[in-house]
Amino acid sequence: MTVLESSPTVVVVGGGIAGLAAAARLREERPDAHVLVLEGSPEIGGKLRLAEVGGVTLDVGAESMLNRRPEAVALARTSGLADDIVHPATTTAGLWNRGELVPMPRTLLGIPTDLRALAESGVISKPGLARAAMDAVLPATSLDGRDTSIGGLVEERFGKEVVDRLVEPLLGGVYAGHAREISARAAVPQVVALLDRDRSLGKAAARAASGPASDVPVFAGIRGGIGRLPHAVAEASGATIETGATVRDLARRSGGGWTLVVGPTREPRLVHADAVVLATPARASARLLSDIAPGAALELARIEYASVALVTMAFPARDFPAVGGSGFLVPPVEKRAVKGATFSFAKWEWVQQAGQDDGLLLMRASLGRHREEHQLQREDAELVDLACADLADMVGLAVKPVDAQVQRWGGGLPQYAVGHLDRVAAIRADVARVPGLAVCGAAYDGVGIPACISSAHAAVHTILADLPVAH
Repeated sequence: MTVLESSPTVVVVGGGIAGLAAAARLREERPDAHVLVLEGSPEIGGKLRLAEVGGVTLDVGAESMLNRRPEAVALARTSGLADDIVHPATTTAGLWNRGELVPMPRTLLGIPTDLRALAESGVISKPGLARAAMDAVLPATSLDGRDTSIGGLVEERFGKEVVDRLVEPLLGGVYAGHAREISARAAVPQVVALLDRDRSLGKAAARAASGPASDVPVFAGIRGGIGRLPHAVAEASGATIETGATVRDLARRSGGGWTLVVGPTREPRLVHADAVVLATPARASARLLSDIAPGAALELARIEYASVALVTMAFPARDFPAVGGSGFLVPPVEKRAVKGATFSFAKWEWVQQAGQDDGLLLMRASLGRHREEHQLQREDAELVDLACADLADMVGLAVKPVDAQVQRWGGGLPQYAVGHLDRVAAIRADVARVPGLAVCGAAYDGVGIPACISSAHAAVHTILADLPVAH
């Protein structure tokens, strides 16, 4: 470490949950450091956002966090939200299958873990069940260190119908992507790791699903919405936060450290820093790294993103049909606009309570998959009508919402293509050659909130050794 008389300055580019988590960890590890978060949009939070629908403020982005990983829940606690952490009232989900809603059979990201339960669910046809049963007798699948798509792996073991009816809707909910393109090693590493021990992919998935955390609630939320988390983290961190501050260029200084060009092209300003954390989407990071780490920039530019729209609606409770569970998923083979729906009023007790004074029930529907952006190039009102038309068929909803909000997440979800882990390793190796620089966010180790936080912590660990010591 270099010894300086002044405190070090670290700039975090990007005010989503990864950038804010990085800022919080930096302040925790180096309380003497000045941490500046530069967010290009008008508000912090990234894909965690609140909006008012029917007089109720609720999430219009991510609405839950994985509870079986510690990072997100721990960050919520240390940010002052410990008393507001809640768990879903129900996690039972349905599946729109051949014209009717049926219970979702037990799977791990669509990989069947119980063939008897799969048969009883009625999701898969008799020929499809016969093909799925071959998983137990087929020779073991050995990847020998190579990667493959999760869809290709499951189809090899269970057949096409299991992929189309189970894997596709579940991966569509997580990545808004296509099962036959998403990396198995990136999406289900725990299953791939067990393939060396179990000839059957189903047994490997069952083993992974029944791990030591299987008795812990899968998901957690925050009373009032997950969208409260970014602001709580920002406030607790003590970092300086600037919004509307687009970083246009990044350059190494000859004497060490960094210069960032920030703001509009007509009135740019220079910001100097001892270290920089890029917590931006892949394309933005690629642009900033093009001259500094060109190898990393090239790999980042190859990461594709999917766009989605979330339609949140409020309906009169007296007119809403009886439904069960927390919502349902829709396989792409059903050719519907809606790929999933969440009955927010059933899933979260606080949402139900917030709407009951006005006699309203709130829910949301998700539309859009990778490379299907044309489906979202409609006016908000048309997307609401599309969602309502599908809901009319699926749950018998016969009324229009009294209020609705359309949240578009253009380029919101990175696609973990086959070979993603090697790509991320190459990106990090190239960035690691440059002192005082690190990357983090959803493009690397997982799209969920805990994974983004974990990548932020790793980025902070990387740059700490390069920070000067103040005396």
